[in-house]
Amino acid sequence: MTMEQEQYDVVVVGGGVNGTGIAMDAAGRGLRVLLCEMNDLASATSSSSSKLIHGGLRYLEHYEFRLVQKALAERESLLKNSPHIMWPMRFRLPHRPHLRPAWMIRAGLFLYDHLAKREILPGSNSIRFDASGPLKPDITKGFEYSDGWVDDARLVVLTAKKAQEFGAKIMTRTKCVNAERGQTDWKITLRDTESGVEKAVLAKTIVNASGPWVSKLFGETLSMPAPKKIRMVKGSHIVVPQLNEGAEAYILQNADERIVFVIPYEDQFSLIGTTDVEYEGDPKKAKISEEETTYLLDIVNEHFIRQLKPSDVVWSYSGVRPLMDGEEENAQKASRDYSFEVDHDKGKAPLISVFGGKITTYRKLAEAATDKLCHFFPNASGHWTKTAILPGGDFDNQNNLAAALKHEFSWLPEAVLSRYVRTYGTTSRYILSGCTSVEHLGAHFAGTLYEKEVQHLVKNEWAMTSEDILWRRTKQGLYASTSEVEALDRYLKDHIISAIPENPLHHSA
Repeated sequence: MTMEQEQYDVVVVGGGVNGTGIAMDAAGRGLRVLLCEMNDLASATSSSSSKLIHGGLRYLEHYEFRLVQKALAERESLLKNSPHIMWPMRFRLPHRPHLRPAWMIRAGLFLYDHLAKREILPGSNSIRFDASGPLKPDITKGFEYSDGWVDDARLVVLTAKKAQEFGAKIMTRTKCVNAERGQTDWKITLRDTESGVEKAVLAKTIVNASGPWVSKLFGETLSMPAPKKIRMVKGSHIVVPQLNEGAEAYILQNADERIVFVIPYEDQFSLIGTTDVEYEGDPKKAKISEEETTYLLDIVNEHFIRQLKPSDVVWSYSGVRPLMDGEEENAQKASRDYSFEVDHDKGKAPLISVFGGKITTYRKLAEAATDKLCHFFPNASGHWTKTAILPGGDFDNQNNLAAALKHEFSWLPEAVLSRYVRTYGTTSRYILSGCTSVEHLGAHFAGTLYEKEVQHLVKNEWAMTSEDILWRRTKQGLYASTSEVEALDRYLKDHIISAIPENPLHHSA
């Protein structure tokens, strides 16, 4: 079989959380899967979230009970399957009686506690704040409840790794530039965005999971009108030196009925977000505005004793959420739910398109989309992902794994060990294999990032650039100076990328 005749059951377009989730589910059901992503995995919306596995407490005010229930039920499955990159977190909600009465918050938290079964996460309760805490002295009462934290970009990478374990071909920096529809197959043209080289593959079905580009793909690649509109909403976050004094996050109410999270982040920082701003243009070019920065700082400064200035912001990021357009007046009321469109016009090769969604429900979305795929593949197997452990997640809890790794690699600095546990889980042993001292980790680049880890990320996790490594795979960009970034770029160019065999469309790890 020549390269031009490679044939798949499904080609998934889009390497975000929805695309990788569908690729993983479909491959695990026995389908031949290719996933193509024009940039790096999780390079857009899926790495620009609030990093939460949550039901969405505020969605109750918009009567989205079904969405909240679905998300709440998913939290515990995800926490069990990925204990390295996800963990429970308590959220503190200061009571501002002029914004929402206490009875309304109690009612919402009661629903939040009981809409779905809880085994891991404790329920909500009332709390009192005192002068020893970080909040202003006039804030004395509040509430506390549970949700979960997730390293969003790593969730995408590990989901892609799981898909690969089941035989899926993962092709990053590969753009789907054309798709011609036949009676039984799609002829799909893929372009390597680095070299410009193109190749053609055949697929019985296509899944359009391209997120903010979902509608654009119809006109540019599929040569047909988009069946649905999406609403592009920009959400921006800022990172500042640590405001949270403990492991708890804060959820702050604002007069515009929105809420803002203040979340402990990467040991020494706090993550603050998000905004909801209508957006037009290239989703890849989304950046925080001065107004958004001021908006987030003002809300935090209303609540916290320590007052923040724009100069305190050490990093910011913005992502464009492709929400279903229900003609709501403002962005914050646009639904975070998802839907599908199945196009099987006159018996021709099927096309399934994904609209909307949120990280917490990505597995359910993928399961539902794969169910639709399997209508065309009656020999495919059934549901399997609810208890699917992601790579590195085969351990009981982080403390026990840290203790085991400390025993095996007693020379490993505490900060490196701690990050490896919550980044790689048991896969840490693969990176550390053969090492008996810090020197064996190789050159030091920034923070807790060493050469051995960089080699692992390039070889096994599709990383190619310093941005891939410092921001999406490790978050060590928070600690990297300009000269350290440049040193990593030189290393990748001289020692890593040049060592990859010259093979266009090779980015499949």
